[in-house]
Amino acid sequence: MSSRELVRYYLSRIEGSELNAVVTLDTVRARAAAAAADEEIAHGRGRGPLHGVPITVKDAIATAGLRTTGGSPELAGHRPAADATAVARLRAAGAIVLGKTNVPTWCGDIQTTNDVFGLTRNPWDPGRTPGGSSGGSAAAVAAGLCGFDLASDIAGSIRIPAHFCGVYGLKPSVGLVPGDGYVDHVGAGLVPPDGNVLGPICRSADDLALVLEVLTGTPVPPWRTGFRAAVWLDDPSCRVGNASAEVLSAAVDAFAAAGAWVEDAEPSDRFDDLWQLHLDMVLAAVAYNLPDEGLPPATASHRGWLARAEDRARVRARWARWFAGFDVLLCPVTAMPAFPHDLDGDIGSRVLEIDGESRPHLSTIGWCGLFSVLGLPTVVIPVGRTAAGLPVGMQVVAAHGHDATAIAFARWAADVTGGYHPPPGDS
Repeated sequence: MSSRELVRYYLSRIEGSELNAVVTLDTVRARAAAAAADEEIAHGRGRGPLHGVPITVKDAIATAGLRTTGGSPELAGHRPAADATAVARLRAAGAIVLGKTNVPTWCGDIQTTNDVFGLTRNPWDPGRTPGGSSGGSAAAVAAGLCGFDLASDIAGSIRIPAHFCGVYGLKPSVGLVPGDGYVDHVGAGLVPPDGNVLGPICRSADDLALVLEVLTGTPVPPWRTGFRAAVWLDDPSCRVGNASAEVLSAAVDAFAAAGAWVEDAEPSDRFDDLWQLHLDMVLAAVAYNLPDEGLPPATASHRGWLARAEDRARVRARWARWFAGFDVLLCPVTAMPAFPHDLDGDIGSRVLEIDGESRPHLSTIGWCGLFSVLGLPTVVIPVGRTAAGLPVGMQVVAAHGHDATAIAFARWAADVTGGYHPPPGDS
């Protein structure tokens, strides 16, 4: 298939979609880039491993000349002068940016809606959220509207939407992928928020590896097998609902039957302690849009932040030692699958009913926060669906810098649990 044909194909799917996942298109430039890509191939020239591949980019990552709003009316007409470094690397490898995918306002929610572009829907059930903040990203990838999407994650923003939409997402090790060009307030982009990472959402582990190689300039090592997997599927501080728990347990059993060495191995750090450390650090990282009274004492001053940063360094060192005994740690992504749209209030005030218990939205995403504050690479893999037909993902966590190990497990696991499946009615 030529790049021209592929661009036409994806544009037609976007135009026919009712998900509201891709909210800004770069049609003229994308078609011109596809024509140029085809001409280069015809003359025996190629730009790189993504030559002519149409992609999308989260609407919180700078794209030169293409509207980048962060989901905020304050930036409704904002057109960055330059690409984020990660976007520039994808283009240099031949990728063609089709457009931008929707986010919640300033990427501050696990649902995806804003006053600029409105609500994005889940391709598995339009009455449910695709997650956030990379909800448009995951919905677009799941529905086949692009080759892959470049997204971001500071507290689960890649992982939760990948889980809700049944696709693969990689939160790389902190510091591995350049994070400039991220837009979470007016004037942002030069200094990446502490702990925020850019990474891909794809339909396979092979694609994650390919994109990671482009983003880092370093080849992913050859695939491996024979994994030592620690399993931590539940915790009293963030109980996983029955619908998800059944799918996760069945997946672990299937991994063991397929030859993985699995062991229940809850880490020594308490869930509550890691979650509170994450909250302190992430609130400081996104404090530009928060009032001073909204910050905990530990992060309201630079001295307080330094103290918590030392705590974080000690915890990260403990986990580096812990991973000497395991290749990967298998965990839930959230306490539940995708839930119905709830647009009243905000993430701090909304509640969910899980197995008859009312729980705050924020408390259900603790599993993601643990590995955000630790800075560890995490791949979300689809491992099955609930009785209601909703996708369930699993976090595959590896030691810092061992992103390739998490991806390798994801690739192996796809043969066990089936990997990506198109949403109902799609192909």
